[in-house]
Amino acid sequence: MWQNRFNQTHMKKLLTIVLLLFSLNILAQEKIEVTEADYSNNSVEMADQMRADGKIYVLVGIIAIIFVGIIVYVVNTDRRISKLEKNLPS
Repeated sequence: MWQNRFNQTHMKKLLTIVLLLFSLNILAQEKIEVTEADYSNNSVEMADQMRADGKIYVLVGIIAIIFVGIIVYVVNTDRRISKLEKNLPS
C-alpha cells in the first residue's frame, strides 16, 4: 500500500518537472525578427545619452562600489570560516 503511494507521489513530481522543463523550453524559443536596421546599428542610444549627460560615470561608480562590497563580504566570510575550521577538533 505504501509503495503505491510512493509511486504516485514520485510520478507526480516527475511529471511536474517534465512539464516545467517543457514549458521553459517553449518560452525560450520565442523568436524576434531581426531587420536590416538591426545589422547596421553600431551605437547604443542609452549609453550614448548617459555618456553625454555625464551619468555614465555615476553608473560605473555604483557598479564598482557594489562589486567591492561583494568582494569584501566574500573575503570576510572566508576568514570567519577558516577561523571556525581551525577551532574545530580534528
